[in-house]
Amino acid sequence: MSTLVLVHVIISLIAIVAGLIVMFGLLGSKSMPGMTATFLLLTILTSATGFVIPPLVTEKLLPSHIIGGLSLVLLAIACIALYVMRLNGIWRPVYVVTAMVSLYLNVFVLVIQSFLKVPALAALAPAVAPNPPSGPVFAAVQGIVLVFFVVVTIGIWRRYRPMRLA
Repeated sequence: MSTLVLVHVIISLIAIVAGLIVMFGLLGSKSMPGMTATFLLLTILTSATGFVIPPLVTEKLLPSHIIGGLSLVLLAIACIALYVMRLNGIWRPVYVVTAMVSLYLNVFVLVIQSFLKVPALAALAPAVAPNPPSGPVFAAVQGIVLVFFVVVTIGIWRRYRPMRLA
């Protein structure tokens, strides 16, 4: 099981890095199809592999399962907007919002896991099992991450104009 967790973590971290590259590319109206495909695929894999790490959904439904399910729905919509609807009309902002919310959810979980696994962070916001970390430091970090994503997503919404093929 530890191998599966390690693979899940590696996929998650690569997905987040790819997603951040895509995010800043979108701010400059750069589509980056290869990096976007990498981001979407690895984020789908991150959400999917999260379901096979115990406790399984069949044993106990956890908030992480709900976040994973929501992420998969958002990623399906993002893929449809990008690859089927080709960002035409309303599908451009639909793609921007669903892709960025999916990235945010991945980063949200990264922050939680960082506070659980990194001793220095755990000392700032101790978690009492089975609850996630809490306290003002944890809330402030999650709040900063949320505000960052809201501001950047609005910026992308306003600026991103994909190139149209003739």
